[in-house]
Amino acid sequence: MRTFFACAALTLAATAVHAGPGVKTLAQFDLGYAKCEARFEHMKGRGDDAYLALWKIKPDDKQRAELAKQRSSARYREERSKALKAMAKPSPALDEKLAKQCSATWSELQRADRPVNMASGKPASAPAAAKPAASASKK
Repeated sequence: MRTFFACAALTLAATAVHAGPGVKTLAQFDLGYAKCEARFEHMKGRGDDAYLALWKIKPDDKQRAELAKQRSSARYREERSKALKAMAKPSPALDEKLAKQCSATWSELQRADRPVNMASGKPASAPAAAKPAASASKK
């Protein structure tokens, strides 16, 4: 009987991990990513892909639909409101933390976008068109 409960607990834990984070994490991410988009032009429109890349989930239509479903829930709106209140107090430390998070998020998205060389198991170099142009934002 104990074995059954142990297996059931492991199955539930694995399912929870596979399902990804909850609406609270999504709401917090969305607010932070919106600030990243406002600061960095090359990050615009990639929020869902970046979020899924952070959790090592392959972005597809099913995953994007699940994110949209979560965003339409009352719990998401409640968590977003709480996160907005927490972010309302401006501070230099918060700005620095946000800049680091934007950079880390972009790096993770780029890692997820980069194809893997099957022979070596290492990421193949991305084509120049896939990399954001550093000089393009300065023009």
